[in-house]
Amino acid sequence: MTDPTHQLRRALARASAGKALTVDEAEALLGARGDALDQLLSVAARLRDLGHGTTVTYSRKVFIPLTMLCRDHCHYCTFAKPPAKLDRPYLTPDEVVAIARAGRAAGCKEALFTLGDKPEERYPVAREWLASYGYASTLDYVRAVSIRVIEDTGLLPHLNPGVMSWEDMARLKHVSASMGIMLETSSSRLSDRGGPHFGSPDKVPAVRLRTIEDAGRLSIPFTTGILVGIGETLRERAASLFAIRDLARTYHHVQEVIVQNFKAKQGTAMHRAPEPSTEEFLAAIAVTRVLMGPQAHVQAPPNLSDPDYPRLLDAGIDDWGGVSPVTIDHVNPEAPWPKLRDLAARCAERGFTLRERLTIYPRFALKPDPWIAGKMQEPVRRLAGPDGLAIEGRRPEPTPWQDPEVRWKPRQISLAFAKHASAGLRPDADDVYGDFDRISVTDAWAKRPRRAPERIDADVRGALTRAEAGHGAALTDREALALFEADGDALEALSRVADDLRQREVGDEVTYVVNRNNTLTNVCYTGSRFGAFVQREVNAES
Repeated sequence: MTDPTHQLRRALARASAGKALTVDEAEALLGARGDALDQLLSVAARLRDLGHGTTVTYSRKVFIPLTMLCRDHCHYCTFAKPPAKLDRPYLTPDEVVAIARAGRAAGCKEALFTLGDKPEERYPVAREWLASYGYASTLDYVRAVSIRVIEDTGLLPHLNPGVMSWEDMARLKHVSASMGIMLETSSSRLSDRGGPHFGSPDKVPAVRLRTIEDAGRLSIPFTTGILVGIGETLRERAASLFAIRDLARTYHHVQEVIVQNFKAKQGTAMHRAPEPSTEEFLAAIAVTRVLMGPQAHVQAPPNLSDPDYPRLLDAGIDDWGGVSPVTIDHVNPEAPWPKLRDLAARCAERGFTLRERLTIYPRFALKPDPWIAGKMQEPVRRLAGPDGLAIEGRRPEPTPWQDPEVRWKPRQISLAFAKHASAGLRPDADDVYGDFDRISVTDAWAKRPRRAPERIDADVRGALTRAEAGHGAALTDREALALFEADGDALEALSRVADDLRQREVGDEVTYVVNRNNTLTNVCYTGSRFGAFVQREVNAES
């Protein structure tokens, strides 16, 4: 058996040297205490400084608890409530906008939507409320109120609606700057009977990992993280971090990794469960930094470690997450946010500068494609500075999101596509295109040597025999040319063979698609010799 002390020393040495760690070594580092923990914190802080210097960020936000109904039953959560404990199943659109407007007045730039997973699948009252407002699902409602927030306040929505499908996120990407879901743990053991996630179908790790991966496939700036101290072993904690890192390296979409400490709450099944010690939590943060690397953004919420939250800086974090001057933390209502001026002062005491960011990090704001949907790029652009962080003191402004209603106007000019020779052509057109009156391929076809009809028919028969046998791809150039020249009975035979092949391969069903041809422009520099669509900038129809 490997000596744990030796394994810890070896893991520290490898981490200090910047070498890749195994799950065994990460597990050993998670157990570091005393002097070993101090060494680990030093490594993590050095990596953070290498990637981010002395800048620590936060997002000024409002917390919008769209619904506290949830189909899951997590044994440590006080956010989710049954219908009997709520005045109404959902916040109304006007209530949502009122919260966002209060945030805008206070200089907030992020609207954090947090809600329970798919409550309509558990509670009839949720289904009835949604139907009365004209929505088929909670996620449909999330999309609608996100648009209201953008258009009425200009705040950037960050969506935390729980587990989502690829299709769900594809729709919601157009109404949000970023999204997120906490992995919490990759251990399915915690979903067994007696575990904290028993009875919570949306907490199955494979389901949550699929949501995170689908977000990557959709190029969505995404937030995730782990929850420390809910009954996972150190090895399971390490495996969770590796799972997040694998997805981050594959899709490059994980914008921050949150390390959150479990807090026991009255009224929950885990109200007597032990909370992680300060050393255990610091080790978890430091290992996250070591595994994720210097460029990653590692976040820990300050309100869950108050008043000793500056100590978290020693473990390598570079972000405090969302902090609201307007709303409480509805997930942890017993833990108030620190005042922003106090947060800045505490950072300064340790040599750090506190900077406001947007709900997305600078690398996404500065290079919006493919990360930010077209409809969201203007709201982001208005709030982002040249370094990608938030413009200090800039207040969001309402931003149109809906497309304006189409206003058709009558055509003022006739459809005339005739162009005189060389109209709008580049000066070197003859060199590039050749003489318009003498196109080489057309001229060559007209002057090709004519073959006797009987010879053509023989070549056609040979080519059709090969085609009927399923060897059409093997036709020679001579045989293909003979088919192009087929006429009369030879053309009829070619048509019959083609029709038989179609019937054999796809049957007798003929399909079509109804489409709309959206013409962005018909001006083309290179031009076309046969198409009436292409116009020059000097043409009346351009």
